[in-house]
Amino acid sequence: MQGRHVMRGFLKLVMLMGLAGMLLVGAVSAEEEVRPRDPAIEGVIRQQMDAFLAEDVESAFEFAAPNIQSMFRTPKIFGDMVRNGYPMVWKPSGVQFGDLRMIDGALWQEVYVMDGRGRSFALDYRMLEVDGAWRISGVQFLQTPDVSA
Repeated sequence: MQGRHVMRGFLKLVMLMGLAGMLLVGAVSAEEEVRPRDPAIEGVIRQQMDAFLAEDVESAFEFAAPNIQSMFRTPKIFGDMVRNGYPMVWKPSGVQFGDLRMIDGALWQEVYVMDGRGRSFALDYRMLEVDGAWRISGVQFLQTPDVSA
């Protein structure tokens, strides 16, 4: 009889742990929807990279969303940050666009960039529509699968 109560308690514990795990996974996973390509978004990213290639930080700064402009205050400070923190964006030797995704209400554009040394990087550009025009409101590195054997 006591063994039956222990078993019921154990089963309840396992069920509660499973339920808690499902709730946790639901809370942590992001809602993601792949969208059709948007030439306007790709154009803004490409134009900013072209401005960096020309070392025209004033023009590049114009493609940044207001939150980024407020954070860096001047085109020079912004350009210094990109030059030092994202050299593959400052002087890309190749650019390809991946998926455009809506994640939890934010629009993210995958961008694959090759630097001058032939190294590839995967970046995610957060896009924001400001007064009818797309602006870049953040860039982050994406993890890429390890292909080394």
